[in-house]
Amino acid sequence: MSPSEVLKEYWGYDAFRPMQEEIITSALEGRDTLALLPTGGGKSVCFQVPALMRDGLALVVTPLVALMKDQVQNLGERGIKAVAVHSGMSRRDVDLAFNNATYDPDCKFLYLSPERLNTDLFKSYCNLLPISFIVVDEAHCISQWGYDFRPDYLQIGELRSVVDAPVIALTATATPQVALDIMDKLRFPEPNLLKTGFERQNLSYIVRKAEDKNGQLLSVCRGIEGSGIVYVRNRAGCEETASFLRQNGQSASFYHAGLSPDTRAARQEDWKSGRIRIMVCTNAFGMGIDKADVRFVAHMGLPDSPEAYFQEAGRAGRDGLRSYAVLIWNRMDLQRLKQIEQTSFPSLEYIEDIYQKVHLYAGIPYESGLGRQIRFDLPEFCHNYSLRAPQVHYSLKYLEREGHITYAEDVDLDTRVKITADRTDLYDLEFPDGRMAAVLESLMRMYTGIFSYPVPIREDALASSCSVSVPELRQLLYKLSLEHVINYIPSDHSSVIYLHHARLQPGNVQLSPQKYAQLRENFRKRAEAMADYAAEEGECRQKYLMRYFGQEDSEDCGNCDICRRGAASKERLREFLRANPQSTPAQIAAFCADPQNGIFGDVAAMAREIMEN
Repeated sequence: MSPSEVLKEYWGYDAFRPMQEEIITSALEGRDTLALLPTGGGKSVCFQVPALMRDGLALVVTPLVALMKDQVQNLGERGIKAVAVHSGMSRRDVDLAFNNATYDPDCKFLYLSPERLNTDLFKSYCNLLPISFIVVDEAHCISQWGYDFRPDYLQIGELRSVVDAPVIALTATATPQVALDIMDKLRFPEPNLLKTGFERQNLSYIVRKAEDKNGQLLSVCRGIEGSGIVYVRNRAGCEETASFLRQNGQSASFYHAGLSPDTRAARQEDWKSGRIRIMVCTNAFGMGIDKADVRFVAHMGLPDSPEAYFQEAGRAGRDGLRSYAVLIWNRMDLQRLKQIEQTSFPSLEYIEDIYQKVHLYAGIPYESGLGRQIRFDLPEFCHNYSLRAPQVHYSLKYLEREGHITYAEDVDLDTRVKITADRTDLYDLEFPDGRMAAVLESLMRMYTGIFSYPVPIREDALASSCSVSVPELRQLLYKLSLEHVINYIPSDHSSVIYLHHARLQPGNVQLSPQKYAQLRENFRKRAEAMADYAAEEGECRQKYLMRYFGQEDSEDCGNCDICRRGAASKERLREFLRANPQSTPAQIAAFCADPQNGIFGDVAAMAREIMEN
């Protein structure tokens, strides 16, 4: 079958979107390919079609659990078998998923997060998996010069030394420098960048400078019908802004990483189904969510970079209908960007001090701690050492970037159990509750390694096998722990630090001063570009963004606030010249300078165009 026939059979489309077919052809020729497509440009088809045309399966590396689940479900609905491995799965479930991917010839896709690449379990299957393509989604995460670097992505380059398969890397946001870095880190034998224009003709970019941000947001929500997303900086802002909108008659809720998994899932579903019209959220919301009819995305303040803004704003109007990306800001946001730079880049001495304090917090001496997992309570840590949370957060992120730790925030931790009693003694034990023996037997049957280390367990599956409810199971596990038969670590929602090596002596923590300085300079340049975008009064908003991403030949969009004001100004000037055909240049300039006339843009250019036509 040809790519077009595969597209028609599984998706029902008669034609590809711009650049999709070229990307697919390049991949089928066996060439490593970096594809740059805007949000909503159909990136998934670019790797799903070639994977269906080759034997074996595509290994899809993505950091977005929501995207994994959505795509596996969508592929299943089309009769295409796919499996996913993500956080929240027990070791047994992960092992089963890898086994299915390896030995089921009908399985065409294996989705997994980048941190899984370095696990022993994945490595044990790696040489057995029939990998046809290595797919790297959100590929900008591999570039240390990008805005969203993820150290675990560097494992993909190492994977290429053991897996002989072409790479299909995809992203919606990459400057020319970042694109080159992506291809270098993924070990492309030769550069091969395919990209379409980043223009979104149905998306109107609007900027509003307002001291009363909430009032301006309310006007946006009242003026644009349909579903919307409102991005704010922090969790407290989410709740306050959602409350304000509800008090003013809007259907709104909030979403951030501090909510429980069940609450987040329920609110996401309510928004996707339309029961909630407006979701107020941090940037934890939206990635990988397939909702095509978002009519507006509003930002309450300046994002840190054009990359972040372009990706988030691009979640509006993926169905091709008229939609709006609205940025609401004021001069306080400029001060906040400067403060963020100071906070995001604490001194290297401070970062090394945090490294040592993390080990003290966990009671880990020098030359110990390799492979340890620390449940990390940031507020408690800051209270213990009289520290400011934002600076600690960014110190941990830099330590992660340098390979000393992995810092996973707001992780859903499974219940874990280790049987501590000797295996030969178990059958001689007498329990006060007969169901405890049934739980113990099921644990031994269902979970290998449970005598050696705490293993994650699925409470629902274990409860079902013992014919008890989940609350009853938790009580029985607790009773078994009181009998000193098991170590019982209940499920939790927490941050976790994984230590990559034994604790180093002071002065031995490698922190790369030159890289640090370059990263700080890059951050400053991105923040300045974002501030310039907001303050811009003469250049088309979309044209500004296109130029930032290296596209110099774009045209004015005609739909942003600047283009519309320019068109209105041109019409007012045209009316003046019709009424005053003998006007001198000085008279034209005086008319345009009068604020009451509302003339905006390059007056001389507009006058020349009008007179020529």
